[in-house]
Amino acid sequence: MLSDIVKGVAAFFAIVVCTTTICAGELRVTSDFPGGSAEVVQIDQAARRVAIRPAGDPQFGWPCWWYFRLDGIQPGETISVVVVADQLKRTNGQALSSNWALPSHAAMSIDQKQWTQTQPGVRDKDRAVWTAKIDATTAWFAWGPPFVPSDAEVLTKRLDKSSPHATAFTLCRTRAGRVVPALTVTEGGDDDGTRMAVWVQARQHAWESGASWVGRGFVEWLTGDDPRAMQLRKQTVVYFVPIMDIDNTATGNGGKNQRPYDHNRGWFADTQWNAVKAAMQKLQALDQQQRLVAFIDLHNPGANSPRPYFYVAAPSLVSEQQSGHQERFIAASRLEFVEPWPLEKDLPTTGPQYDPLWKRISANWIRQNMRDHVVGMTLETAWNTPHSHPTGYQMIGQRLGLALERYLRTDPRTDDPKKQ
Repeated sequence: MLSDIVKGVAAFFAIVVCTTTICAGELRVTSDFPGGSAEVVQIDQAARRVAIRPAGDPQFGWPCWWYFRLDGIQPGETISVVVVADQLKRTNGQALSSNWALPSHAAMSIDQKQWTQTQPGVRDKDRAVWTAKIDATTAWFAWGPPFVPSDAEVLTKRLDKSSPHATAFTLCRTRAGRVVPALTVTEGGDDDGTRMAVWVQARQHAWESGASWVGRGFVEWLTGDDPRAMQLRKQTVVYFVPIMDIDNTATGNGGKNQRPYDHNRGWFADTQWNAVKAAMQKLQALDQQQRLVAFIDLHNPGANSPRPYFYVAAPSLVSEQQSGHQERFIAASRLEFVEPWPLEKDLPTTGPQYDPLWKRISANWIRQNMRDHVVGMTLETAWNTPHSHPTGYQMIGQRLGLALERYLRTDPRTDDPKKQ
């Protein structure tokens, strides 16, 4: 009886202590949610340290994406997160560099809505460790700020409701039956169907999450009260797709170079990708109406790219007129992309040395199949910098909008750049 009383008193005081100080719980890693990807390597409860590997399936693209929830944190304590990237594989079984999975800064959130960067991590060969003081019992960590299919749906529906100039629509359903949300933006209507058309899309490679944030920055600027945004939407009908590869984004797979080809190697007549097929059909219709003037595909580049840049057409794919419009668009962009995100001086091409399927890349398909006045570009925004967070990415989207507005002050359908 006495021992039972002692145990009860001890338990009572333990409850009081834990209630008033919030005891550190058992750390637990979870990734069974949309976009999640993590294989637990080790959880050291005493050191308050967790180690994971990216858990993507190589047949569905480069397995460099990771994203997980960590529970059991004592608010105010410092947690260490380790990512082990020593077993990354390509679809052909060859090793994939660990650089793709180990950013300088990890993305972190305590509500899965507001994403910040951790302090720079410490790299040791094929692994890196980030430490963070967390004022919550749960936190989420990721390779970059996540942007999952529900974010795309919320964004398009929110703008449809809040802006009289935006209309949400479904581009298609994926092979797995998921909806691909999209949006059109124009002001004042287009009754005669002659306005210039601009197409902006993101995430043909699922793991490149920053591209969707760039797109969000662009479309929120476009529907806002900036006079230049107003001018652009009065001149054009803008089509925007936040995520092209919805399925791999939902399942936490990388998407890039998946089998037998990824979305950005699938721009041809018999493509297996429903989003690509639907986009091609709409783009062809706009071109037949002589309305399409610009196509922008949003991506994230390699780990060592410090600035955004555009991929331009291989010389063999462009006419003299196309080259002139391309140069004019780049010149307009250089005036708008300023510190801390000035454009790189070099303009790489996606020609035969870049990829065996180079002619199936979206911007190259545009250059081969659309009229000479249509500019087709790929914008790559750096992901491995101190500015590679939602605010920084959205700033790039705004500058893309400003560049388009500047470029389209002259209608490329009636302008001959050879005469300038």
